[in-house]
Amino acid sequence: MASESGDVTQLLLALRDGNRAAESQLVVLVYGELRRLAAHYLKRERPDHTLQPTALVNEAYLRLTKLQNIDWQSRAHFFATAANIMRRILVDHARAARTHKREAMTRANTIEELLIASVGRAPEFIALDEALDRLAKLDARQGRIVELRFFGGLGEDEVSIVLGVSPRTVSREWRLAKAWLYNELSASRQSIDA
Repeated sequence: MASESGDVTQLLLALRDGNRAAESQLVVLVYGELRRLAAHYLKRERPDHTLQPTALVNEAYLRLTKLQNIDWQSRAHFFATAANIMRRILVDHARAARTHKREAMTRANTIEELLIASVGRAPEFIALDEALDRLAKLDARQGRIVELRFFGGLGEDEVSIVLGVSPRTVSREWRLAKAWLYNELSASRQSIDA
C-alpha cells in the first residue's frame, strides 16, 4: 500500500507537470480504489438504484480529468477530491430522481403507481448533503473531515495528512461532527414525519 501510495503520488505529480502518459498508468492504480469507494456509497442506496458503481466511477473520473490547475499533493488529496466529486454526482442524481418522482406522483392514477413513485432514499441523501453543507458553514474543518471519512473512505491518518492536523484532532472533530449531524438529521426526520 505504501509503495502504491507513492506511485500514485508520483504519477499525479507527473500528470500535473504535463506528462499525459502518466494518466493511463494512474487509471490502472486508482480505478479499483475508486470503484470500491463507489460501491461503498451505493451500498447505502436502495437496491434498485439506477446508478451503478462503474457508472459512478466513470463519471467521477471524467470530471477529475477535466479539472484544470490542480496541484495534486498526494494520493489522499486525489481520493479526497474524487470523494467530493462522487458526492456531487450522487446528490445531482438524487435531485433528478426526486424531480422524476414528483412528476410520476402527479401522473399516478392508482395507489400502486403512487407507492412505486414514492419508493427511494433520495430525500435522505439530499438531507444529509444539506446538513453537511450547514455543518461546513459552522465548522469548515469538521465538514471536510466528514466528507473525507464518510464519503472518501479515508482513515484518520490520511485525513490528518490532507488537512495538515494531527490524527487526534481528526478523531475528536470526527466525533463532534457525527454527533452534530445525528442531531441535525434526527430533527430533520422528525419535522418530515410530523
